[in-house]
Amino acid sequence: MPNIYSIGILKKKKTVEKKQILLYNKIDMKKQKIYLDTSIINFALEDEISINERDVTQVLCEQIKQGKYEAFVSDVVIQELINTPDEIKRTKLLDCVNSLVLDKPLTLTDEINILADRYVSEKIIPAKHKDDALHIAICTVNDIDVLVSWNFEHLVKHKTRMEVFGINMLLGYKLIDLCTPQEVIEDV
Repeated sequence: MPNIYSIGILKKKKTVEKKQILLYNKIDMKKQKIYLDTSIINFALEDEISINERDVTQVLCEQIKQGKYEAFVSDVVIQELINTPDEIKRTKLLDCVNSLVLDKPLTLTDEINILADRYVSEKIIPAKHKDDALHIAICTVNDIDVLVSWNFEHLVKHKTRMEVFGINMLLGYKLIDLCTPQEVIEDV
């Protein structure tokens, strides 16, 4: 038969458990920080891709506008868009970025460049595609949760995820995820 002392301990334990659950729910409700690489901006406007990929990308953009994510691009993304040869398309791409109401673009630092060089030297990303290594490094250094991309060649694939995880763990960085918009969007 429980005594008064053990009942007090049980009540205290339940209170602690409730506080832990509340704390867990607060952490769980934190907005994800997502980074959009250039392919996301392109797919949001592209007509010559599968309707599903364009629609999913547009849903992600709408959810960003609704404030469901804390979304970022970088100077690298902006420069890639500025380098679009077709002036009309370039204007539409830059307008798309502006419509997402993002914070100012994340900038390159020495730390980001060194980490990107490491991804290249470890042959995670080919040297001729260093911008892809920069996207990953920008996310890593800025504590972004997810790099969102349609780039299946270098970014969104199991091998890249595992190797980036390995380097990031080795160097003491937070783990990031590399996903398509379909993996990120909330149910619609």
